[in-house]
Amino acid sequence: MIIYKKIKLMESKDSQFSGGRKYKNDDITVYWKPSACVHASYCYRELIEVFDPSRRPWIDMNGSTTEKIIEVVNLCPTEALAWKWNDDEKNDSVDNDQTNHINFRRPELINTKEPVQEEQPVSVKVMIDGPIVLKGNFTFTYDDNKKEVQEGIVSICRCGESDHQPFCDGRHRKIGFNG
Repeated sequence: MIIYKKIKLMESKDSQFSGGRKYKNDDITVYWKPSACVHASYCYRELIEVFDPSRRPWIDMNGSTTEKIIEVVNLCPTEALAWKWNDDEKNDSVDNDQTNHINFRRPELINTKEPVQEEQPVSVKVMIDGPIVLKGNFTFTYDDNKKEVQEGIVSICRCGESDHQPFCDGRHRKIGFNG
């Protein structure tokens, strides 16, 4: 007997900029550049409600006040975290003590218009006698879990025999699944 679990797919909104990701609330945008992160841990040690590496996405801009988020982002010793006001006029008068404002950490992000991203549909392919293969940018939600997929591939079991449900582990070949 094959049991199918409820699977919900949603295309993710583009939260990437060149070299990292961005996270917004009503007041500010926080930029994260993973290649610059040295895991100094100031962010999650000081404000785990916002910066939680065990969660996806790991930054929740609704977890605290804008002022506290700015304070903690300013503690980052590298270019890994930077921030800016969403109101461009406010960015022109930021004080030097706001060390991780984009004026000081990421000036290439100042006054740039957001590129219009063309939405790319998620590719769904049903493999003959095999899994369903999903390709693209999306959030895969299953059994109270979420998997963020960025330009990736996920294979979903159709035979019902995988030891890693809902993901395919190749067991369909061993059991001679037809479908």
